Amino acid sequence: MKVILMAGGKGTRISQIFSDVPKPMIKIADKPILQHQIEILKAQNFHEFIITVSHMSNQIINYFGDGDKFGVNIKYFNELTPLGNAGALLKMKHELEDDDFLLLNADIMFDVDFKRFTDFHKNNKALVTLFTHPNNHPFDSAILIANDKNQVLEWLSKEDPKPDYYKNRVNAGLHVISPEIFKLLPEFESEKIDLDRQILKPLCKTGRIFCYDSPEYVKDMGTPERYKAVCEDFITGKIHARNLKNKQRAIFLDRDGTLNKYVGFLRDIKDFELLPDAAEAVKIINASGFLAIVVTNQPVIARGEVTFEELNAIHNKFEYLLGKKGAFIDKIYYCPHHPDKGFEGERPELKFDCECRKPKPGMILKAAEDFNIDLNKSYVIGDSKSDIQAGINAGCKTVLVNNSNDYGQDYMFENLLSFAVKIIKDTNAHAL
Repeated sequence: MKVILMAGGKGTRISQIFSDVPKPMIKIADKPILQHQIEILKAQNFHEFIITVSHMSNQIINYFGDGDKFGVNIKYFNELTPLGNAGALLKMKHELEDDDFLLLNADIMFDVDFKRFTDFHKNNKALVTLFTHPNNHPFDSAILIANDKNQVLEWLSKEDPKPDYYKNRVNAGLHVISPEIFKLLPEFESEKIDLDRQILKPLCKTGRIFCYDSPEYVKDMGTPERYKAVCEDFITGKIHARNLKNKQRAIFLDRDGTLNKYVGFLRDIKDFELLPDAAEAVKIINASGFLAIVVTNQPVIARGEVTFEELNAIHNKFEYLLGKKGAFIDKIYYCPHHPDKGFEGERPELKFDCECRKPKPGMILKAAEDFNIDLNKSYVIGDSKSDIQAGINAGCKTVLVNNSNDYGQDYMFENLLSFAVKIIKDTNAHAL
């Protein structure tokens, strides 16, 4: 599979501190970010590269040459006039018509398991698969709206109006593309083409654009602040550790009473309200190296009191409110079942004794499978006996919050924030 690295951009925001080098040549730990990318890809058996260059192109070409000294083969497409971030792609389509290919921004730091990514693409027979993740600045990012099969339904660019609440799902700049895409594109009036707005966004209507949600490390270093964060993450080892080939650590969070105000069975989106320190606690967890994963019983679905669509809207509000504070959840798992029958309007197909309803550990075990999580090094946090027992059943450490009862948990704290500050600091997880 060939790899296209788009390295022609000027990087105007970061140029205030790096005015003499193109953005892909900015160094992280004495090595250009583009070299980090090539080495990560080579280690996963990618050897054929095409680099699109323009701004200060000689620096890139002179440094990498034909790729021989890096053990790969490199060709270049030099944009003599600006072609946007997709014009070059169309001009070299004859080199890409035989197989799926990777299309990657050359100015982002990443370390991901590309086999997982490309397998997802092939299994879905996708036209394009986008690597997507939550981030701590969703309000200046393009947002993707997808269904439960991860088919992209809407592409909301930065300038597009957005719904009141939406899932924190951002396109990270890594793509797997089928060469079939070239057969579906219209004739463009200009050679300068925007990949997102003119190609990918219209193709969402085909139902063959998929998002691949992953908590792995992908970060744009386009501002001085983000560049500093990437450098720190590299030094601490956080970048490589997040590759899903490696065992992950997670903090499994109950929802009601732990992150949001407990109101009994939450049925109305208007009643969803984050606890005062919840966003700050999640933000600390995000910085720590632990995954932040919600596992929540939602019997209101089986009872017929809330629809799947209404629960999804509640979770969109949940993610939106966290995003406003610069925090995010890596994944939400919920159990829609309920073993007891006899409720008016209940859904019989969801009325059974399942393996995912806490105190059973099904949701935790599913997350462990999805994200290669070491449960012995992970925590389950909640405010009830069922949360604690689920954690014990899964083999995790357990933390009780907002509750004075002793359920046999390992730790007890007044709230989630006190746990985030003390425990993550104690486990040397680079939270502070």
